Amino acid sequence: MTDVPPDSGPAPRTRVAKRVIPCLDVKAGRVVKGVRFAGLRDVGDPAELAARYEAEGADEVVFLDVTATLESRPILSDAVRRTAERLFIPLTVGGGMRTFADIKEILRAGADKVSLNSAAVETPELITRGAEAFGRQCMVVAIDARRAGERWEVYTRAGTRPTGLDAVDWARRAEELGAGELLLTSVDADGTAAGYNLGLTRAVVEAVHCPVIASGGCGSLAHVVEVLRDTGADAALAASIFHYGLHRVSEAKAALAAAGIPVRP
Repeated sequence: MTDVPPDSGPAPRTRVAKRVIPCLDVKAGRVVKGVRFAGLRDVGDPAELAARYEAEGADEVVFLDVTATLESRPILSDAVRRTAERLFIPLTVGGGMRTFADIKEILRAGADKVSLNSAAVETPELITRGAEAFGRQCMVVAIDARRAGERWEVYTRAGTRPTGLDAVDWARRAEELGAGELLLTSVDADGTAAGYNLGLTRAVVEAVHCPVIASGGCGSLAHVVEVLRDTGADAALAASIFHYGLHRVSEAKAALAAAGIPVRP
């Protein structure tokens, strides 16, 4: 990792291979999965699952400590370190980071990128400071959004606290502040297996130049193809279809390739 300052502004979006990213929602050191951020069930050890997904062809892994912010505690850096030691692909880590020191600690524990959600909204200057110190590519802003009439509202603290912020406006602002990537989750769709929120994803993709990871609602390979084909998203995040053995990462990439969507081998 090098100390590269953020560039002068977002670069034009380029068409590159789409990414498939398994998500590890972690609570008390174990991977869990729920519906709309509730009813969490244990599905395994993060380091073991991460290694398995890498072997299946995952492009990256996202590790989110889903209760750290609600419990007002730091992220479990030992679990991050254990997971990072098993991986050669990029690892993004989020949850519980409130200060610049927290960001440094997680990067030192082996993360390639950090994902800020509540802290980004509550302390936006953290995005800029992190980008200046570690490079824009290290700073991911996670946006959890719920439908609110004709728009989508940003929620923080594991989807429990409404902020009044418009999700599309906040996406633009986060990029201006130094975010190199956005992790966009539809809270309404999360865990439902009914498909990604295409309208929300498309609106954010069209508003920014940085890569957008679509998250929330994946229940089939068709959903992965749909969101990457129809919204312009750069990556699809999924959890349940991989955790419960419905599909392998390699199957998702094969489905994308069959649909004419470029993926990494």
